Amino acid sequence: MITFKSTIKIFTLLTIVFAFSAIANAQATRTWVSGVGDDVNPCSRTAPCKTFAGAISKTAVNGEINCLDPAGYGAVTVTKSITIDCEDTQGSILSSGTNGVIVNITAATDIKKAFKIRGISINGAGTGINGIRVLAANTVHLDEVVIDGVTQHGVSLETTSGSPKVFIQDTHIRSVTGNAVNSFIIGGSMRLSIAGSQLGAAGIGLNLSGNTNATVSDSQIIGNTTGLQAFNSSLAISNCSIANNTTGVVAGTGGTVRIFGSFVTHNTTGLSLGGGSIISHVSNVFAGNTTDGAPSSSLVLQ
Repeated sequence: MITFKSTIKIFTLLTIVFAFSAIANAQATRTWVSGVGDDVNPCSRTAPCKTFAGAISKTAVNGEINCLDPAGYGAVTVTKSITIDCEDTQGSILSSGTNGVIVNITAATDIKKAFKIRGISINGAGTGINGIRVLAANTVHLDEVVIDGVTQHGVSLETTSGSPKVFIQDTHIRSVTGNAVNSFIIGGSMRLSIAGSQLGAAGIGLNLSGNTNATVSDSQIIGNTTGLQAFNSSLAISNCSIANNTTGVVAGTGGTVRIFGSFVTHNTTGLSLGGGSIISHVSNVFAGNTTDGAPSSSLVLQ
């Protein structure tokens, strides 16, 4: 027969066990990584983790991971709304043989489904796959990110549903075997904005396939096989320099490209119509290409 005192002891023991379990599983709103950290740590500022993968498991939904010092913090898969911000600390990911970041946020309880990354260098070292691969999210923000040396795409957008919005700001993507930015939207639609960035030394600087509306502004598209290409999608280009590509701008089947205030020069072919349309504002300059090409129609000031 269990006595009242025995019941109290059992209850007290269970309370202690559950309390320690809750502490062990607690997640912080802000966590930290350091090159001399350890993933067994709680990822606090005074006891940082060593990798993004270690820190993300200890960071709450909508929380933030910061870098304490310059170091390589490893590839990471993001399955919840989170910010990785290493501005001014030279945080990096060495992703040889793998993807640098995979974004796959699907939990119904995660309302925002938002990923933000700032001040990070992702180096595929010539064997990395994709720099950042987006499978599912509502919003993705890249700010001051450098992606280099991957064998597929710098940013690969592969969402299958919904209407995600992707913002790429002040970002350099270079030395990419595939495309600097590639959209392959299987279902739903996407809104993409690229501003103040450089897409260079890639197969295609920006490749758009179906159901994508994109804008590229104040950017340099330089040294690619094809600079900008749109199929079954809409692309607006504003105040860009598109130079030293084999082909500067391609409007493929179902693609509509509008260009404003941009300079297309030193390409083998400046403009190419491949079943779509290129609409040019009078503020553009198409000159110095081996073949300039011609837009399908022109706009004047309203």
